Amino acid sequence: MYMCIDLKSFYASVECIVHGYDPFKTALVVADSSRGMGAITLAATPYIKKLGVKSRGRLYEIPKNIEYICQKPRMSLYIKYSCMVYDIYLKYFSQEDIHVYSIDESFIDIAPYMKLYNKNPMDMAKMVIDDIYETLGLTATAGVGDNMYLAKIAMDIIAKHDPTNIGYLSSGLYIKLLSHHRPLSDFWQIGSGIERHLAKLNIFDMEGIRRCDDNILYKEFGVNAEYLIMHAKGLDDTTIKDIKEYKPKSKSISESQILERNYSYNEAKLCLLEMLDNKCIELVRSNLSPMGISLMIGYDEKYYANYTGGSKKMDMATNLFSNLKVELLYLYEATTIKNIPIRRIGISFFSFKSFNELNLFTDKKREEKEGILYKTISAIKAEYGRGSIFKGMNLLEGATALKRNKLLGGHNRE
Repeated sequence: MYMCIDLKSFYASVECIVHGYDPFKTALVVADSSRGMGAITLAATPYIKKLGVKSRGRLYEIPKNIEYICQKPRMSLYIKYSCMVYDIYLKYFSQEDIHVYSIDESFIDIAPYMKLYNKNPMDMAKMVIDDIYETLGLTATAGVGDNMYLAKIAMDIIAKHDPTNIGYLSSGLYIKLLSHHRPLSDFWQIGSGIERHLAKLNIFDMEGIRRCDDNILYKEFGVNAEYLIMHAKGLDDTTIKDIKEYKPKSKSISESQILERNYSYNEAKLCLLEMLDNKCIELVRSNLSPMGISLMIGYDEKYYANYTGGSKKMDMATNLFSNLKVELLYLYEATTIKNIPIRRIGISFFSFKSFNELNLFTDKKREEKEGILYKTISAIKAEYGRGSIFKGMNLLEGATALKRNKLLGGHNRE
């Protein structure tokens, strides 16, 4: 038996608590208004949501007739509150039975504790969310189910529309209550892309998935069809122990950023090199040398341009900035649309070795010198902070690295 708990409008609710507001009576959004009216609203109070304002929208989408408070995000504060919620979980459950899914959402295996507390699953959920509210003032919703998937769906679809903020689903109830629920994107792990793909097969609900020939689903979705088929039946054999013991077969290191404004082709190139410089420090610190490199470029949405970029397998493993710069700029120049404003950049590295490879044309002394330099920079940053040492390019107009060093999770650290 599993429980899934979500903190309602988490960032916005924390801001209301700190300022002495009631999130159910206050129109507040969490967004960095210094980025302009195109800034994303990271969270919105339940009150302003009822007025039609959504989380993850943009400030300019908020109707002009709504007066609201715009609070700059403070990630350190939200992490502090998230840790305090986790401490409440630890009052009742062992760390081994808790899986933190995100900053505001967790799964808990409650099966071993029902006899201990002499409570049924619904009462256990009430016990925990009541404690969260009484201790921190945060409102939580909880879903209880026979497996992790049903607990998540009970929370997402059932609990959020129940006055108790608690929902329960067995596989039988799931099929009875939600077989014809629409849209399919309300269900965990079904995004809008999968939903559109299913619509092409004339499938619009879970009943449609169950009725569809498995071979057709496997042909369309490959191995991912297994999850669709199981979830359509309310089945899931994943456990928290499985998650904690999982080790990915392959590893990658990546970084991305959304630019505060539209950047030209040449301006974005500077940001790209800053990101590469930052990743090289991480690679040297981790003693990892990639054999592959990837690039992703996103454009101003007004131009309806698809993402561009690609991946490149390199001739030798290296973590040196001078070598990776050549490979990355090759990808950038070969794939980027030059006359459309750029708004997103992402880079990643894969296929690692634990050493830099050499060839007949390698300047060994130069590479050794550069390696020592980056190890020194890494040590200084580790000791004194990310902004303690930087390159001249970080002071050029349009550079973003110094500002990003002050962020946490891409948002204001404060």
